[in-house]
Amino acid sequence: MARDGTRTGLIGRRHERQVLDGLLAGVRTGRSEVLVLRGEAGIGKSELLRYLLERADGFRVVRAAGVQSEMELSYAGLHQLCAPLLEHVDALPEPQRNALRTAFGLQLGDAPDRFLVGLSALSLLAGHVGDQPLLCVVDDAQWLDSVSAQTLQFVARRLAADSILLVLAVREPSEREVLPGLPELVLRGLTERESRQLLDSVVAAPIDQGVRDRIVAETRGNPLALLELPRGLTDVELAAGAAEADARPLSSQIESGFVRRIASLPEQTQQFLVLAAAESVGDVTLIRRAGERLGIPVDHAVTNAEASGLITFGTWARFRHPLVRSAAYRAVGATDRRRVHQALADVIDAETDPDRRAWHLAGAVAGPDEDVAAELERSAGRARARGGIAAAAAFLERSTELTPDPAHRGGRALAAARAKFQAGAFEAARELVEEAERSSLDEAGAAQAGLLRGQIMSASKSAGAGLPLLLEAAKRLQPFDAGLARQTYRDAIYAALTAGRLARGGVRDVAEAVLSAPSHADTPTREDALLLGLSRVVTDGYAYGAPTLRWAVTAFRTGEVSREADLDWLPLVCRMAHNIWDFEAWTVLSERLVDRAREAGALAVLSSALLLRLSNRVFAGDLRAADSLVAEAQAIGEATGSSFFAHYGALVVEPFRGRESATRAAIDAITQDRLLRGEGKVLTATQWAEAVLHNGLGHYDQAYAAALRGCENPQELGLSLQSRVELVEAAAGLDRREEVAHEARTIDEMARASATPWALGVAAGVRALMSEGQAADALHREAIDLLGGTQVRMDSARARLRYGEWLRVQGRPADARAQLGRAHEVFAAVGAEAFAERARRELQAAGAGVDRRSTVEPKVLTRQEAEIARLAHGGLTNPEIGARLLLSPHTVEWHLRKVFVKMGISSRKEITLERLDGAALS
Repeated sequence: MARDGTRTGLIGRRHERQVLDGLLAGVRTGRSEVLVLRGEAGIGKSELLRYLLERADGFRVVRAAGVQSEMELSYAGLHQLCAPLLEHVDALPEPQRNALRTAFGLQLGDAPDRFLVGLSALSLLAGHVGDQPLLCVVDDAQWLDSVSAQTLQFVARRLAADSILLVLAVREPSEREVLPGLPELVLRGLTERESRQLLDSVVAAPIDQGVRDRIVAETRGNPLALLELPRGLTDVELAAGAAEADARPLSSQIESGFVRRIASLPEQTQQFLVLAAAESVGDVTLIRRAGERLGIPVDHAVTNAEASGLITFGTWARFRHPLVRSAAYRAVGATDRRRVHQALADVIDAETDPDRRAWHLAGAVAGPDEDVAAELERSAGRARARGGIAAAAAFLERSTELTPDPAHRGGRALAAARAKFQAGAFEAARELVEEAERSSLDEAGAAQAGLLRGQIMSASKSAGAGLPLLLEAAKRLQPFDAGLARQTYRDAIYAALTAGRLARGGVRDVAEAVLSAPSHADTPTREDALLLGLSRVVTDGYAYGAPTLRWAVTAFRTGEVSREADLDWLPLVCRMAHNIWDFEAWTVLSERLVDRAREAGALAVLSSALLLRLSNRVFAGDLRAADSLVAEAQAIGEATGSSFFAHYGALVVEPFRGRESATRAAIDAITQDRLLRGEGKVLTATQWAEAVLHNGLGHYDQAYAAALRGCENPQELGLSLQSRVELVEAAAGLDRREEVAHEARTIDEMARASATPWALGVAAGVRALMSEGQAADALHREAIDLLGGTQVRMDSARARLRYGEWLRVQGRPADARAQLGRAHEVFAAVGAEAFAERARRELQAAGAGVDRRSTVEPKVLTRQEAEIARLAHGGLTNPEIGARLLLSPHTVEWHLRKVFVKMGISSRKEITLERLDGAALS
């Protein structure tokens, strides 16, 4: 820039320009590219974005810029970026279309999951590239509202083959971490030679060599500083070197320079610049109307402001640099800023833009004001309806500050805390809870504050840390809100089961509280029965609670439940179906939970639902479906920045495949995860997985040790119960049956209480391992008959394997071969490689010749390619596959083309399960 504000062209930045040119070239070939430009204020990010825009011939361009005063308005930044494309929103699949329209306030509806909004934005951007690549430019991304920043991060992670270039500029340092984990280019200062060249290009007057050296040294190559700091020096100071050094941070010096320039303008021009700074969108019509309301001669003010080189007024008002905006806003006192906000509030249409008006009204008041506080509260409700939890939290927090009545302030503080918690701002939520508790909360409000404290602790620390608070809150809520108390007991017992051995007090404390709570219903609901049955299992023993649990699970399976209730209750119901060995109910309910979560776009629930479902599919011997669910969980993990779900999925699947290194990698990843160290259930899962793995491999000593640890805490239920079965099998392999007699009896007692074919079949198999002679023979056959009538294919095949092994040892090779052959056939078909190899070895020892699997080099697909191919084979369209895996249809098509090449086929019609089963995963 020259002294008058005109552009002089980029000086230096050769490497940065090469990077941007390379990104443009890559996108022109059909790839997608993402880059985050990071650097201090004035370092040249905006100039590089201008360079990029000038070079983007043939691109369609959409732009957005973060605005500091809009950081609390949810989806404001995303709306800016997507607005030019919204004419195409009706082409999106209905769930995506509704999510995006609701998020942008274009229609009313339930608050959409933010990741569904992210998928909708991805589809919108990618769906309209066509033959013209798309350039998305976002400046000042550090000032994006948090949900827009999170959504763009989601989009960036999912771009692959969409011919989209997404470039975002972030000022560093920033108060919050912005767009972590994306490719970035950190801008440094210009070299000394380049700095002198830029300085000489804008200083017309003679300049003392010492002054030149000091300016170059103090600005450290910051281009904006090189352009602006000399403006604060007179010609005499430039020529004679009489100016004093400034020890303030460089950004403060630059902003102070802008403040001085603004202060030199006529007073009414200054006021007009404050209006432009306060009106975050840059709506020129609105600014002019507000200026007229303040009595400012608008045309004259516009002329003076533009002549200063600090701002331009076109369709939108655009400051030369964000520091100019902040300088303009603080160039006047608080009273003048309040007048400006009032003027803007007065000219904003309360019907079409009530939330922006409310925000300006809040800026216009000097102290508590109930009318404004109430208006902000209404804005929070509208924000929540759009899915803008962070915005709702901000409106409620400001509403709290402006509420004069202490009792009313406590309720609003509690609502603000709840919204902050839902937005993931745990520390801010905790502080607001404390503020609410300092206000005049009644007993019900105090109980809700305690509930929120427990939820915050559970989410920010661990399930075990939040458990005591949740339990106390449930007790306090009981007299005021039995329904909320029941939900809190549910959450407490779920937390206790998750924390397991690491919880203080544990699941027994919650169970005792549930049983002692007064009932307000003549006939217990299925929800009541679920909690009561589980509590009796914990306090009195499995036999006392299992019948009630079975009734509750059946009621959930057969009865009508709302989508919201399904999402709230089915995670616990599915776990209980597993715990009572009701495989059919577990199958039906876990499928319903996954379907409901997908329909709702509730990715937080879907992640857990997928894990419940894939465990069911593993026991069913459907490892192909389990792999598909792992891939979907992995896609969600990649999109949300969490690897836990993919690791946990591998923890369940890989042991049955017998892949020792993959199982060990999953175990290591989970046990080393800092966020999971307070969850005993996870430790139990890793020990169960290790026991299954080593039983499959025939390493019975290692299986025994792992299973023994896995069943140390039976009150965790779930895989702790399954570890008992693995323990007995390992003990039989080591001939240490007497050491596990208690565990075998416990399994038998549980089976009689449950009375399901799965439970009775497993118990018969366990008793067979503990028996001899004719009794053992009869029990093995009983186990095979019972399990053969269920969908639990994996346990059925394992029962045949154990029977075949026993028959061989008893000297009955022909009978052994019959059982072992059928077991081997199932294990080989489902991909349970270690168990198949164990059966093959036994067949060989029984005199049968069984070839190992073919050693033909398999086609190598990535896990994502294999999953896309599976879904395509299942008949899903590219948009449907994209919705499932959080990808754009273009990216799905790109992956499919790679699958065709690797498999040597030309269309999705040629994809077969045999081809997929024969492919190796990279």
